Amino acid sequence: MNWLKKPASDTQLTHGDRLWLYIVAAIIMLLLVIPTFIVIPMSFSDSQYLEFPPEVWSTRWYAVYFESSKWMRATVTSLQVGVLTMLLATPLGTMAAYALFVSGHQAARAIFSFLITPMIVPVILIAIGAFYAYGRVGLNNTITGIVLAHTVLASPLVMIVITAALRNYDLNQERVARSLGATRLKAFFVITLPQIKFSIVTAALLSFLTSFDEVIIAIFVSGGLNATLTKHMFAALRDFIDPTIAAISTIMILVSSTLLLATQFFGNKGK
Repeated sequence: MNWLKKPASDTQLTHGDRLWLYIVAAIIMLLLVIPTFIVIPMSFSDSQYLEFPPEVWSTRWYAVYFESSKWMRATVTSLQVGVLTMLLATPLGTMAAYALFVSGHQAARAIFSFLITPMIVPVILIAIGAFYAYGRVGLNNTITGIVLAHTVLASPLVMIVITAALRNYDLNQERVARSLGATRLKAFFVITLPQIKFSIVTAALLSFLTSFDEVIIAIFVSGGLNATLTKHMFAALRDFIDPTIAAISTIMILVSSTLLLATQFFGNKGK
């Protein structure tokens, strides 16, 4: 128990002083992880219904998922939307974060706060607004409409990540390059971008994950041949209990966990 007496940080606080915080964090983590420990075993059940614990273990519902044209089409749609959202949100969020960071204008903070409001307001409000706006221009049930709506959600996340990276970056290096004749654009790509590239990769992965896991907007603006995987999962739970969703949830947990680990990896490399 000697570790309890060791400093927990640069302050005088010890691990013993923070023991209550460790316990609370462990309880919260346990509550978040327990559903995962339930869903994964259920995905290997042979029952026609969601069953925990499984009486008979089987990969039946994984086979149903991979052999279903409906589920495969929805999966391809979600991957397509996620990649397009990543390709759109990452440069937009990066440009916005960079512009506001280097501007030095008094209104920059207010503009930043305004641009990240999609992370603050309830997602269902964005979904309803997008649904009625798309209805006027014919973007409902289209890949373009879903990508644009998901970009609204992902861009603020990119901005926050890139802004944090720029705060740890010495902007004088770029100023020196510009003083030697480089344009601002060239100085950014040659000097700044290589030094924040790991943060950009992290932001890109998080924007893909934001789109891939999103369900509320997808329910409103996706449909038909362009319905996302999450919308089909919601419909399967609403209309009838399809054990296939347990297998799909397990696969999505695996994808999400892998991407989150990747963001941690790139984030640590960028420090």
